[in-house]
Amino acid sequence: MLTIQIICIGKIKEIYLKEAINEYSKRLSKYCKLDIIELPDEKITDKLNDNISNIIKAKECNNIINHLKKDSHIIALDLSGKQFTSEEFALELEKISMLNSSVTFIIGGSLGLNTELLNKCSQKICFSKMTFPHQLIRVFLLEQLFRAFKITNNETYHR
Repeated sequence: MLTIQIICIGKIKEIYLKEAINEYSKRLSKYCKLDIIELPDEKITDKLNDNISNIIKAKECNNIINHLKKDSHIIALDLSGKQFTSEEFALELEKISMLNSSVTFIIGGSLGLNTELLNKCSQKICFSKMTFPHQLIRVFLLEQLFRAFKITNNETYHR
């Protein structure tokens, strides 16, 4: 069974998002072993500039790097990544699972990921060129993972 690790910056505070995450986690348990690791976000000051932004991203990204599994296929969610349809994402996940027993998805904080971490990733994907709260992207990712398994297993899903 494929192990999927999701490493994300920031805790989910909103009840409705926690409920959605719990629901999709429960649904995914039929298809994979899921491990969600929430890492603390760094406080963003009102006097944010490029230097402070880089320091914050470095701290958050170093924390993520410390939690990466060596044998995992690492995928960053990043605006510069490739966009997939749900069917293409399902095929991509299936191809990855044939070569790896573990996949790690990375969701950065509100300032994103730094180059050092992005260079450690096997690939980058982008859900949309629009900006969404990183907490909501976690729900999107879980939903798309569930949909991918449904597609791969030729089970019905909402089109």
